[in-house]
Amino acid sequence: MSASSNSSKIKFGTDGWRGIIADDFTFPNVRKVTRAIASYLETAYSKDRPVLIAYDTRFLADQFARTAAQVLADLGWTVKITDRDCPTPVIAYNARHLNSAGALMFTASHNPAPYCGIKYIPDYAGPATPEITDTIVANIESASDELPSNNPSGAISTFDPKPDYLQFIYTLLDVEKIRSAQLKVKYDALYSTSRGYLDEVLQHSGAQLESFHTWRDVLFGGGMPEPKGEQLVELVEAVLRDRADLGLATDGDSDRFGIVDEQGNVLTPNTVLLVLARHLIKNKGKSGAIVRTVATTHLLDNLAAKYGLPIYETAVGFKYIGEKMRETSVLIGGEESGGLSVIGHIPEKDGVLADMLVAEAIAYEGKPLSQLVKEAIAEADGPLYNTRLDLHLTEAHKTAVIDSFTKNPPTEVAGIKVKEVGRKDGIKLYLEEGSWILLRPSGTEPLVRVYLETNSPEKLTQVAQEMESSIAKLEVVAV
Repeated sequence: MSASSNSSKIKFGTDGWRGIIADDFTFPNVRKVTRAIASYLETAYSKDRPVLIAYDTRFLADQFARTAAQVLADLGWTVKITDRDCPTPVIAYNARHLNSAGALMFTASHNPAPYCGIKYIPDYAGPATPEITDTIVANIESASDELPSNNPSGAISTFDPKPDYLQFIYTLLDVEKIRSAQLKVKYDALYSTSRGYLDEVLQHSGAQLESFHTWRDVLFGGGMPEPKGEQLVELVEAVLRDRADLGLATDGDSDRFGIVDEQGNVLTPNTVLLVLARHLIKNKGKSGAIVRTVATTHLLDNLAAKYGLPIYETAVGFKYIGEKMRETSVLIGGEESGGLSVIGHIPEKDGVLADMLVAEAIAYEGKPLSQLVKEAIAEADGPLYNTRLDLHLTEAHKTAVIDSFTKNPPTEVAGIKVKEVGRKDGIKLYLEEGSWILLRPSGTEPLVRVYLETNSPEKLTQVAQEMESSIAKLEVVAV
């Protein structure tokens, strides 16, 4: 191993390996991880199937992608690399469509500009399962970071993944219905890979469109490529100024969505999931299971019960939702962090499709988006109120908290009885009255995330205060 490579810094999270460019995310480490992935490919695919490679808009992402292509070609694989930066759902779709040996995607998703990442997407077009990523991680230690032995550029070609993806997306949307609504839409690309995709679909669907930040900026305008309120100020202003029907955005690799209603409200992913689940059932006559992570709103459970649909709860990470989508018929699967997929689509989250489905819901109903939100919440016996506490603790304190809640979970919190304790991912307290609390320790930093949902703002405040107080008391134990 060369001095410039350090495999101990390569840690795979829920969705691949991310690191800081020029610190741990270096060309030698990219070569090393690519060879680790190639070792897995040797066990799963024959070399007559191409390996696809794509990348987002980050600094050097295109060069890291080219480096991986050279390593794979040197190992005897045929490589097809995208002709420009590309959304994750687009390369995932092509991984299946082109009968590939899977795809490497260079992205750090919604992380800040100094980060880059790499993830492997198998040929089924969804996130790699833990079995696959565990195998890749096990291969890293013995993988070389050396330069390829020759220059096998003949085995590398570029391709445009867009036409086939768009053709497929149009089969999932009622384009004529959206055209008939003549929606006024504002779109903030946030310098992401969705530019040239989402705006093209909107124009094809007859939207009166104004777009922002539709060029590559490796610093993301000094912000984050994350479609949350603080990054969408300009979009909200544009929606309100021109009385648009909605505002749309995506994160850096376009697998997460951002939605602004006509009143300038940035909708939470929980709300969008609810609105779209109802739209698929009510307007499009679709059926199937609703799948959500442990951290996602239980309003989806209420809606599923109303329509007699199965509901599945998974661990955090879209790979678990994707796995369920490959096992059974899933109407909609999603997570509170902003990813979803729907029946008929690939088992991977897709911000472009999610945004367009919201436009489609407005077109079907002929009502403002804020009205659709109210109706969906009422139909699901809402509202429920939720929040997340990010508690920065010492490692000792974090361990003490998880230990205490695992061995001696409370029987009530803020006067609400605990009915059940779940351990699918972290510790989840299922309370009476539809309330719940989830404690999830971070695997990479001294942080415990506490997710809360209950049926009144007052209770939410009380539960949050009691949880913070209980956790603070455990610091004495940790000393």
